Amino acid sequence: MKFLHIGDIVGKPGRDIVIRTLPALKKKYELEFVTANAENAAAGSGLNLSIYNELTRAGVDVITMGDHTFKRKEIIPVLERETQIVRPANYPPEAPGKGVMILDVGMGCRCAVVNLLGRVFMQPIDCPFHAADRILRQLPADVKIIIVDFHAEATSDKQIMGRYLDGRVTAVLGTHTHVATADEQIFPGGTAFQCDVGMTGSMKSIIGRQMERVLETTLTARPTTYDVATEEVELHGTVVEFDPLTGRARGIERITIGGGLFIL
Repeated sequence: MKFLHIGDIVGKPGRDIVIRTLPALKKKYELEFVTANAENAAAGSGLNLSIYNELTRAGVDVITMGDHTFKRKEIIPVLERETQIVRPANYPPEAPGKGVMILDVGMGCRCAVVNLLGRVFMQPIDCPFHAADRILRQLPADVKIIIVDFHAEATSDKQIMGRYLDGRVTAVLGTHTHVATADEQIFPGGTAFQCDVGMTGSMKSIIGRQMERVLETTLTARPTTYDVATEEVELHGTVVEFDPLTGRARGIERITIGGGLFIL
């Protein structure tokens, strides 16, 4: 069995390529389910109900978030009422939404999708390692497949989490930096790992934003609006093959869709 985790979807260009290519990707890779980080899906920052509906209708089974979860106040009712979204589990327990969800993935198997937020170079937040331990203790015994989206800045932070959870979860896949890393591997305990699965958005950009605006602010300190870039759009993600009985990963593949690399 296989699943796909899609890297940070940035704005409408990122959403459009997901919608356009996901049916063919499901068929090509024989995917059981799809997860996607969408904390930047609404004009480059945050998420709203209409975009949540757009992505879930397109075939995304679980949406994960990150440090931009609460950039838009309209996300609160989405987190409180909708069933296919998780926010970082190491937010305070009073925060709207949930940090883990369980879904049926076929063959009588169930999968838990967990979202965690890193602390190195990030906003102050509760310990993600303790949050992971708490969730694993609380999961039903029959949930063997466990996917962790670790939304973190530092590669060292992500590697620590991957090693810490090796043998206890199916995959630890990093998001947030918007740059795919070439370190996909399966750890000795059977956990698939990659520091960052990349970005779904414009490659002719600075992490999805128009280069001119970012350069202007960087060089002059003059504030500008970091508008979403629209050219040379690619989908970056990672496909993980797993044993449904044990939850251990059997294979991991980094994929890039766009730029002539994938023909529908």
